[in-house]
Amino acid sequence: MLKEVFQSLRAGHWPTLLGAWLHFEISFMVWLLIGAMSIAISEDFSLSASQKGLLVGFPLLGGALLRIIVGPLGDRLGAKVVGLAILGLEGIGLLLGWLGGTSFESMLGIGLVLGFAGASFAISLPLASQAYPPTHQGLAMGVAGIGNSGVLLAAFIAPRLAEGIGWHQVFGIMLVPVMGTAFLFFWLVRSGSMRDETVSPKKDNIGLILRKGLQDPVMYWLCFLYGVTFGGFVGLSSYLPIFFHDQFDVGMVTAGTLTALCALAGGGARPLGGFLADRYGGLTLLQGLFLIITTLCLTSGNLDHFILTYTIILLIMLCLGFGNGAIFQVVFYRFKSIMGTASGFIGAAGGLGGFLLPSGFGWLNEKTGTFSSGFFVLGLVSGLAGISVMIFQRSIRVTKHKSIPEM
Repeated sequence: MLKEVFQSLRAGHWPTLLGAWLHFEISFMVWLLIGAMSIAISEDFSLSASQKGLLVGFPLLGGALLRIIVGPLGDRLGAKVVGLAILGLEGIGLLLGWLGGTSFESMLGIGLVLGFAGASFAISLPLASQAYPPTHQGLAMGVAGIGNSGVLLAAFIAPRLAEGIGWHQVFGIMLVPVMGTAFLFFWLVRSGSMRDETVSPKKDNIGLILRKGLQDPVMYWLCFLYGVTFGGFVGLSSYLPIFFHDQFDVGMVTAGTLTALCALAGGGARPLGGFLADRYGGLTLLQGLFLIITTLCLTSGNLDHFILTYTIILLIMLCLGFGNGAIFQVVFYRFKSIMGTASGFIGAAGGLGGFLLPSGFGWLNEKTGTFSSGFFVLGLVSGLAGISVMIFQRSIRVTKHKSIPEM
């Protein structure tokens, strides 16, 4: 299997894929930086349960908002140009966090700016898609999507730095990898596509590109699915430090390490999800994954036993990672001519789902006094997603390499 994976990687322009992955990796780290240090920030400002949810959710909301326009801009101006601009915005957000952030309200504003890093998704995946032929789309976008593991860097490194030098200084230190990424991204990424397309979306104005995506109801359905898988992955990655600290009274560094391991499982599963979707069909894979996620969430009612709870969360993150890779194999076959726009819309839905999860978990915890209610709601939503996939799959003819008809 590994031999087949490496052969597939050589089928396209791997430096562009490397640049796309690096952009997503570092941007994802910046995107979840506040979540990784949320325990220290929450203690400094004496935040309530619902305020903690908003603190870690606002960067995810900022990413969701910018993704909507970044996708069409990438189709129009080129993913490389827009990708460099996103890295510049990340630098501004880090400067604000380094030199400011003296109140809860100011941290919400800084979180929105840092959230622009989440728009990297709408640039990195189209770049990966353009660098590889159609038969290797699931793997290419899955490899770029390993950038999800940027949460691993944030969760593992940021709490240790914050404990030693203070969380404000961590924002300043993170400027270094962002600037280095901008340099490498500029030199590695190649413009152009390996796909034969009769119409170039760059010739359309942004309004036409947006309308083309919005007119297809399948776009909204895929947004819902990705809101569950990616929203669940990024939302839990951002909120788990608070959960582990408040539920099991673990320290910031330990909570970060536990979160990093969960993120490693989910981030590493993404390319395998894309690879399996190429072989067996994205919809078939998603149907089983949503069923497993629902079962795990609904059986996590007793959160008093640490080992059992952690095992369940680890498995949930693993399934969400597989789902993230599988969904974009489906997206490619439906929206290959407007991949940037589709990535922007669907990625925005994922970011919005990520915002709703910690905000909802925090609010439910404040109202019910338990985290179990949050996992119960996540399980119900996952179940609805699985049912929708089952219904849709029965309504179309699915082949081995084409999960959904092109628009």
